[in-house]
Amino acid sequence: MELVTPALGLLFWQVVTFLVVLFLLSKFAWKPIMGALREREESIDSALTMAEKAKLEMQSLKADNERLLNEARAERERILKEATDAANHLVESARAKASEEGARMVEQARLSIENEKKAALTEVKNLAATLSIDIAEKLIRRELQDEQAQRALVQSYLQDAQLS
Repeated sequence: MELVTPALGLLFWQVVTFLVVLFLLSKFAWKPIMGALREREESIDSALTMAEKAKLEMQSLKADNERLLNEARAERERILKEATDAANHLVESARAKASEEGARMVEQARLSIENEKKAALTEVKNLAATLSIDIAEKLIRRELQDEQAQRALVQSYLQDAQLS
């Protein structure tokens, strides 16, 4: 039973040895160990702080990237809308120009046809007048071959002239 219950002398020397070891440890070992622990704790805290800052910076960068992406999308939509509007304007302008050109060509054709018609009518009138004169000349020559017929015709014209 002696092993289970230590003697009082043994207990005393164990306590003294423990206190000496405790004093030596506190004097020489605890300060460097505690300093190393404090230093490690500070480095862990600074690493956590840096990680938090990096996380916040990443969130800020992500927000900036999202904002830039949204601005780029808006710019793309604006450019597409401007391009579509410009294309529509060009198409409408081309349509209007083609319509005006068509109307101008139709008007020119109508004027040309009208001028050709007038020229043809004038030519027909001139031809009819020339033919009438030729026919009248031939008729008058035939009828006025004798002198008595000429006098009767002159008398008839004089009477018509006095009545008018």
